[in-house]
Amino acid sequence: MENTAAVRDWRGRSYLVGPVPSDRARMFWLAWAAMVAIGPLQYGYAALLTRDGAALVPLAVWIVCQAAGALPALRLVRRRRLGVRAALGAGAALSGLGLLTLALTAGSAPLSAVLLGYAVLGGLGAGLVYGVCGEVVSSWHPERPATRVGLLTGAFGYGALPLIVWVSLVPDALPAAFLTAAVLAWTAIAAAARFLRLAPERWWPDTVDPRSHALDAAILRRTPGPLREFSLPQALRTGALPTLAGVLVCAGAVSIFDVIVVAGTGAWGPLAVLVALNGAGRALAMRCSEAFGRRRVLTGVLTLLAAGQVLLAAGWSASPGAAVVTAPLWLGAVTAGAAGGAFYPLVASLVRDYFGAERTGQIHAVVYSAKAVAGIGGVALAAIALTAPGGALLAAAAVAGLTAAAGLRLRAPGLPATIPV
Repeated sequence: MENTAAVRDWRGRSYLVGPVPSDRARMFWLAWAAMVAIGPLQYGYAALLTRDGAALVPLAVWIVCQAAGALPALRLVRRRRLGVRAALGAGAALSGLGLLTLALTAGSAPLSAVLLGYAVLGGLGAGLVYGVCGEVVSSWHPERPATRVGLLTGAFGYGALPLIVWVSLVPDALPAAFLTAAVLAWTAIAAAARFLRLAPERWWPDTVDPRSHALDAAILRRTPGPLREFSLPQALRTGALPTLAGVLVCAGAVSIFDVIVVAGTGAWGPLAVLVALNGAGRALAMRCSEAFGRRRVLTGVLTLLAAGQVLLAAGWSASPGAAVVTAPLWLGAVTAGAAGGAFYPLVASLVRDYFGAERTGQIHAVVYSAKAVAGIGGVALAAIALTAPGGALLAAAAVAGLTAAAGLRLRAPGLPATIPV
């Protein structure tokens, strides 16, 4: 990049300060559209097609593939050995194929076809899109990576909402809805592949002085940043990294479970609210974390998630599938929805705050891969809910409550125990 200058802040971190490219905003919105396009693969399937125990298996496999399968490719992108265009091109083909599989099968095809087309190939494609889009956006917004990535991942949360509303109004439109989603995924992700690119290493916009930014008293008080840059082995030896991974496993399992269990009530209004807030809550949580601190907001989000399970249990009708919409069910959908996705960007931001920006990709990849375990846990809870929904919801409340307690114990690695956090 031309007209750049290298500077260092008071901690010795180096920056390559340069002009903001004219298409930075366009890159963000193209990445946002790509994330919207893959939303139906997770939340659309969970809300519309998980009606029995057998249908839960492809969802669990999809989550495993989405969380873990694309990490090697993403690492190559970070090392500049695989181009963004090639990675997203593959993501477009595979994600669209996963949605096309759902359009052609609509729950009537052999399980093996759904597992291959949707779960494995669709999961790998969605993982590529999710990881690469987040990497591109964070590289072009180093001054506020958490907020921008929070907005981006929110699109993944509420991307399935139009599909859910369409099918709720026209139940026979399920194949057409997934076919339309496949075409939109191919189009949106292909457009992102055409224009998205990574910023130069250590790039920083010349509209913000990195030295003043590093000395900002408000930022240092709320999100002080790491005491030093950690390598992956060093991070693994701390207590913070296993705790963050455990938070993601437990909260992720409850989040997936909530979509399935609310869909099981047959109440489409609360389900739509739950899915919409799952995405919107991510952006709101990141803004709150900049005002009150990430650890405090994470603990609050997890507490809210636990409260949502109790409300959903109170609002559950006597027989699953009976569309009895009660006030506790609405309140549970609002509460669990607002908290059910917010912890994802908060955990990612805490990884950067605790361990530094230089190797945040490697370290966060380890934490995010825990979502594979979360998917299995969420599906297991949903299987229990098929026969004992109230008990499963109370178990989910206990899991979320324990996770909130673990969040209270989080502290920056290397910080003396005598210093409050």
